[in-house]
Amino acid sequence: MTLDNRQDVRNVLVTVLFLNVTVMLIKAGLGWWTGSLSLFADALHSITDSANNVLGLTMNRLASPEPDREHPYGHQKFDAIGALGIAAFLGIACFEILEGAVGHLFNHESPVEMSPQVLELLLVVLGINIVVAVYERRVGERVGSSILLSDAQHTMSDIWVTAMVMLGLVGVGLGYQWVDVLLAFPVCILVFASGWSVLQRNLPWLVDEMAIAPEAIHDAVINVPGVLNCHDIASRGLLGRQAFIEMHLVVDSDSVEVAHNITEEVESILDEKYAPVRATIHIEPRSYSSEQISFGEVPATEQGV
Repeated sequence: MTLDNRQDVRNVLVTVLFLNVTVMLIKAGLGWWTGSLSLFADALHSITDSANNVLGLTMNRLASPEPDREHPYGHQKFDAIGALGIAAFLGIACFEILEGAVGHLFNHESPVEMSPQVLELLLVVLGINIVVAVYERRVGERVGSSILLSDAQHTMSDIWVTAMVMLGLVGVGLGYQWVDVLLAFPVCILVFASGWSVLQRNLPWLVDEMAIAPEAIHDAVINVPGVLNCHDIASRGLLGRQAFIEMHLVVDSDSVEVAHNITEEVESILDEKYAPVRATIHIEPRSYSSEQISFGEVPATEQGV
């Protein structure tokens, strides 16, 4: 069973792209108007938002869960690759912000101009970002899209960045021009932290880290009538999106037909518990036994127990 959520993801990304472009134009205009370094940095951060959406739409077209001859396990890792692209954009933004901040420390720049209208427009921007982050996270969790969840994480960092920029501009309005440059550094840290979070979420999927604890799979399978032993269990993929399970099974029958029916029941149990899932089951003789539930374990008999 496969789950194709690409249309849902595409609809969200198109809507969010329009909103992010709007936010980017507002921030860039305000940055040019006021001469604020932190506001320019925030505008650069928002440029990556729009680039992320375009990247997400591209990866979305490629990330079909349906297998084909060249990709028998589907194409969903393109989704994770797209998320890594977001992390790369965040890294670039972090570097640009840091470079600009260091440059301003050693060069005398024109003073930042501040007005109430700037804060009012930034409040509008903040509201748009909050709506985008909540919208993407809700849909991302519902359909199991790593690209939407990663972009929501990115947008959450944008909310904190914009709030920090507003605080800095208030400081500028009070006569503390140095606050604008100083706040560019924590903005950089927030951007970096957002990119690191995206990497942590998606790298395990790309390197085929365990998706489901083998003990949990064993407990679900061993209670199926006719199952004597379940061992060498492995899983990969993304739980709730598409998981792949492999195992060796010993059944209480020498009949191929009966063994087949038991494996069908096992597959049904696994699909009900971890859907969508594709299970590959290797049947072994009734006389075979093993205490090794998963790979990388030392059976109890070899431990001298």
